[in-house]
Amino acid sequence: MIRSLYAGVSGMRNFQTKMDAIGNNIANVNTTAFKSGRVRFQDMLSQTVATAQAPTANGLGGVNAQQIGLGVKVGAIDTIMTGGALQPTNRGLDFAIEGEGFFAVSQDSAGVLKSYTRDGAFYTDYEGNLVNAGGLRVLGYIKPVGDDYLTTDVIPSNLEVPTGAATDLDLLQPLTIPDPITVGGLDLDLESYTIDGTGKIIGVYSDGNAYLLGQVGMVSFSNPEGLQKTGSNNYANTNNSGQPQAGTAGNSGYGVVRQGFLEMSNVDLANEFTEMIVTSRAYQANSRTISTSDEMLQELINLKR
Repeated sequence: MIRSLYAGVSGMRNFQTKMDAIGNNIANVNTTAFKSGRVRFQDMLSQTVATAQAPTANGLGGVNAQQIGLGVKVGAIDTIMTGGALQPTNRGLDFAIEGEGFFAVSQDSAGVLKSYTRDGAFYTDYEGNLVNAGGLRVLGYIKPVGDDYLTTDVIPSNLEVPTGAATDLDLLQPLTIPDPITVGGLDLDLESYTIDGTGKIIGVYSDGNAYLLGQVGMVSFSNPEGLQKTGSNNYANTNNSGQPQAGTAGNSGYGVVRQGFLEMSNVDLANEFTEMIVTSRAYQANSRTISTSDEMLQELINLKR
């Protein structure tokens, strides 16, 4: 009887954890590129009252083991990495990843402290740095020429970036749209810039020419569900996510970048509300287990009267 009390407590405690995950999913239903969480349960240790017995030589059949379970525990809290729907924004610096892959962002100007995100709402600061909403620098590929970070080739140009996967993350550097630039001894002012669907940054300067300034990098993981959420739509790699591999959009394993779109949350409200009802009823059932066990204990105590 006492076991049933603690089994009910374990059920209430763990269904509260599931309700916490459901509440977080619903709260982030409009969060850009949010990935929902799922709680899975496992039974706890079972106490063996009698062990199993094999059939005997005199013809007596076998007997199964007798076990009493001691409750439930959280087996896993999974991050569901399925892609969300794409929402059109018609903004040139909004990017959604269709398929696998992540953008790489950094907390420092050297691009060393890296994080990973699928939130592609980017901006430029007053120095021309390409950043996200939190001010983290967007990483990609640049081609130094002397002291400049641009190619002097007019579009189309052959930017020296990997055509496939590259495990060396040192290739990824903070991207900048410089203004002005020096080409052939002339100082040129930036007039406009665009970033195409493959992440190539194209700047038009005062000489009327378009210059390829760099390309937004992409990163993939062998087990993206093993990434750790760090807040602000960012992830950090872990021992179970695998090492990040750098590449470019459009290659196998890196998805396709859609300009003028943002990835929506992958939370399914219908499923979340259904799970909320089931979780609430399961919580009530476990509380009823505790109250019923309490009534049985009360009857036992009343035997003394």
